[in-house]
Amino acid sequence: MEPVTLITGGSTGIGAATARALLKQGHRVAVTGRGADKLAAFAASAGAGERLLTITGDTSQAQDVASAVGRVMDAWGRRLDNVIANAGFSLPGNLESHDPEDMRAMVLTNILGPALLVRETLPHLRESKGRIVIIGSVAGVRNTPGNLYSVTKWAAHALAENTRLLVGKDGVGVTVVAPGVVDTPFWDERGGTPEAAPVMTAEQIADTIVFAVNQPAGVDINHITMRPTGQLG
Repeated sequence: MEPVTLITGGSTGIGAATARALLKQGHRVAVTGRGADKLAAFAASAGAGERLLTITGDTSQAQDVASAVGRVMDAWGRRLDNVIANAGFSLPGNLESHDPEDMRAMVLTNILGPALLVRETLPHLRESKGRIVIIGSVAGVRNTPGNLYSVTKWAAHALAENTRLLVGKDGVGVTVVAPGVVDTPFWDERGGTPEAAPVMTAEQIADTIVFAVNQPAGVDINHITMRPTGQLG
């Protein structure tokens, strides 16, 4: 039977590139996003028919996460093999300049969102002996002054390790993929990718996610940090 994969934040960027790569491999893929228009545009461009399910919702809201997982289970025979926690965003500036409500939204999306996804999907992944991939960041392995986004990614990396300790005995794999600078819409709210900085593509990150997902039973890739050549920090 075709594997079933759920990706949060899957309408653009790394999520969309990963969805395309897995669809090409024969997966059934469900992607979530907050924007119905972006999801519809992605679905039209993907041309995957009934093998792609798009779900509008906010990954920081427990009811939206539960609803998304329920829709996946109902659509494809109560099966879930892989979960990719990709939804997240950053704010321009630093914690001295952030609006407190924007800070709250980023913390909830980047930390609570993956935790809710893990909580909701673990019963199904234990059954399938599936895999969890959490999209972290180089910002989650190094600190920069006042970078609250970095704080959220350190927490996401910790969530992955805590989850691995919880479910490794059950045959569930847990991987962090922690990219450096990637040329995606992620940078739109920060004024674009850093000028003259080396960048990777969303497709390159997707290839790494697929590599982790495709490991044979008994092999668990725990953490991959990747930078474009020339990114020193």
